[in-house]
Amino acid sequence: MRIKFLNIPIDAITMKDTINLVEKTIVAKKQIHHTVVNASKIILMQKDAELEKSVIEADIINADGQAVVWAANLLGLNLPERVSGIDLMESLVEMSYYKRYKCYFLGARENIVQKLVAIYIEKYSEDIIAGFRNGYFNEQEESDIARKISESGANILFVAITSPKKEIFLNKYKDQLKNINFIMGVGGSFDVISGKIKRAPIFMQRIGLEWFYRFLQEPKRLWKRYLLGNIKFIWLVIKEYFNSK
Repeated sequence: MRIKFLNIPIDAITMKDTINLVEKTIVAKKQIHHTVVNASKIILMQKDAELEKSVIEADIINADGQAVVWAANLLGLNLPERVSGIDLMESLVEMSYYKRYKCYFLGARENIVQKLVAIYIEKYSEDIIAGFRNGYFNEQEESDIARKISESGANILFVAITSPKKEIFLNKYKDQLKNINFIMGVGGSFDVISGKIKRAPIFMQRIGLEWFYRFLQEPKRLWKRYLLGNIKFIWLVIKEYFNSK
């Protein structure tokens, strides 16, 4: 079931529902293009038509942001829970180990993606690794990168590149990536899992302050995205609330 939140479709499903859909898709040898939205991305979508198109055309759109869940429920919509991209990625990597699937990791700096892969090999097995590549490339290289990923034998592709580049890349090349059953963007997840960036404690995640913990680690780079972005998001929700009344 999908809801319409600030004119953006979001799937009203749980983490468990999402994982089950991924597994069914792999078994059926089909493809799902997955994406997530949070307050920051929703603000970016207001002024970036290509990003908006890339998100809306995805097969599954999860709410990765507690603020989105709360705001949707305030507007009388039913979002059962937050489906965090990093938590979904971790669950799918674990599933790949038990189900003998293979994953490809695209994104971050070379040392970060190498460390990420080493962590997963130690934790699980090198059998789950179809390949990896850093996230630094130009537009002329994209098609060749997509081709190599498609030929890697991967069932799942994780792309850890900033918005809107990752969303646009996946939407642009998903037909070329048709051999991959599940494709998703995971933002800064490689940085977190590799240990470069610390993730917020569980209690901060539950009360919707994970963004604030992230902001404290890089305030100069992230103040505009989070502080100004959150104010804009709250304003959009307030307008929608009174319009709906």
